[in-house]
Amino acid sequence: MSPDQAVAFFLFAFAAAATPGPSNVLLTATGANVGLLRGLPCLLGVVLGMGFMMSIVAFGLGSVVLESPQIQEVLKWGGAAFLLWLAWKIASANPPTPASSNTQENTKPVGFLGAASFQWVNPKSWLVCAGAAGTYLQADAAGALVQSLSLGGVFILAALPSTFLWLSAGVALQKLLRDPKSQRRFNLVMGALLAGSVIYFLR
Repeated sequence: MSPDQAVAFFLFAFAAAATPGPSNVLLTATGANVGLLRGLPCLLGVVLGMGFMMSIVAFGLGSVVLESPQIQEVLKWGGAAFLLWLAWKIASANPPTPASSNTQENTKPVGFLGAASFQWVNPKSWLVCAGAAGTYLQADAAGALVQSLSLGGVFILAALPSTFLWLSAGVALQKLLRDPKSQRRFNLVMGALLAGSVIYFLR
């Protein structure tokens, strides 16, 4: 990947990771419920999971999935079910009690593995990875493995700052969600937004 191509892909990846989507809803809700430090595993799961997926899809898995209606069907319904489960977990999360409001110890965030696994059933992730592979892979450049690893690495570098903005936005909202009623409403809204993204699977 030439420097010009790397810059172009970096800008693409930054914009793709920064735009609204299920993962960013998840990060915002996580930041609002458990704070910055406890939300970092979720952020790293989103970013590294997406970067790994980018490499795998670019290397060839994407074409296998896109050419198999059966695999697409399994991903569609499995992804919808997993997304609705996550939405329910967010919507039903208990607000911190006064005794634990500073540490949010009574709230268990989505961790690294959960966030990384979520990328494989996230419709936005598949669209981004398939689009990137079709646009930025070059037949006359380095081998497929080198190119796919490069795409994954650059995506991770671009996604870290953009997804951090969503986690930080959730942390900033903590100041506005001082009472349990406000936080419960926020969790319901975030859960509804995440559940609403199921339409990407079913249309």
